[in-house]
Amino acid sequence: MQGKTCLITGANAGIGKAAAIGLARQGARVVLLCRSEARGRAAMDEIARRSGNGSLDLLIADLASQRQVREAAEEYLQRFDRLDVLLNNAAVLAWRERRLNEDGLEMTFAVNHLAPFLLTGLLLDRLKECAPARVVTVASGAHRKAELDFDDLQNERDYSPFEAYSRSKLANVYFTYELARRLEGTGVTANCLHPGVVSTALFREMRPWQRVLLWLGRPFLLKPEAGADTAVYLAGAPEVEGVTGKYFEKREEVRSSPVSYDTGAARRFWDVSESLTAPSTG
Repeated sequence: MQGKTCLITGANAGIGKAAAIGLARQGARVVLLCRSEARGRAAMDEIARRSGNGSLDLLIADLASQRQVREAAEEYLQRFDRLDVLLNNAAVLAWRERRLNEDGLEMTFAVNHLAPFLLTGLLLDRLKECAPARVVTVASGAHRKAELDFDDLQNERDYSPFEAYSRSKLANVYFTYELARRLEGTGVTANCLHPGVVSTALFREMRPWQRVLLWLGRPFLLKPEAGADTAVYLAGAPEVEGVTGKYFEKREEVRSSPVSYDTGAARRFWDVSESLTAPSTG
């Protein structure tokens, strides 16, 4: 990864930080996109120490805000002339209640799908300029339990935290496959992955009884380093050069859920996502 520049969202903790360490160890310049400057700088210090690579930079943005996503993309384009890998990693799971962001959109859907959709689109020209380049999106095996309801993309009816999360992860798969089709011939690839069930900050909003169950199951959860392994592999491994529009687990290409291969639904969902991320004219 010498001479490559990688942008990782949610890079101050969990899978994102572990991926940053892995890519920095391979010699990449790594740009961390984090919500908190304090946590971002603390992560940079740790990544530099553990990787032996101090070629690290920081962008600050709350991915729940489309305004901040746009500002972060603009800042990136001003500060960095390369983008070889975009790793869409950041995600939330609102365990307690349905919440809206400042754009009036359901939080899980906004952060887990619309934010990477918008960020990728804003940085796509830079990726094409640096081709061969890669877009890697952290999805989840939870997508297998979901179907998109185009009449309820905001999860307004009978809100279920895990169902909202599962739908957002199916959205990641749809996005990846449709992006790969649209990027055909550009030299930019798009793939997604299931990292495994990893002990991360996704569980921080659990209710007390849920935390008890998590504690009982903790021995079976993967460490972030193991969860990041496939993401690092897809970001840099020469053997996946040119591979695109695929879903991976444990570095192996596998089939995603049957509904995820519905190309008509993917095109329709892309159009809806474009409308939901269009600049406000108000």
